[in-house]
Amino acid sequence: ARARRLGYKAKQGIIVVRMRVGAGGMRKQRPTGGRRPKHLGVTRIKAAVSMKQVAERRVLERYPNMKLFGSYFLYKDSLYYWFEVILADKSHKSITKDKELRKRIQ
Repeated sequence: ARARRLGYKAKQGIIVVRMRVGAGGMRKQRPTGGRRPKHLGVTRIKAAVSMKQVAERRVLERYPNMKLFGSYFLYKDSLYYWFEVILADKSHKSITKDKELRKRIQ
């Protein structure tokens, strides 16, 4: 139901990809110079992008011929966030013939 709200249709050229993103903050290399451990600046570093955006970017890198339709949060366990990302093949015949889908891709 969530996928259909974002534009999914059961037709050729549209796929749903389940993407896994590691939970937790970013990691940074420890500096070589000496300082108090509290001021190393290695832990508690957060990115300015959400986990959902990270999942979308990774999926688009893996499928360069596809266009993003939408995504939604699926599940979270102790290690990962899971998202489903909906993609459409912009050059597929069934997508180019569908007026509504063609408008959403451009």
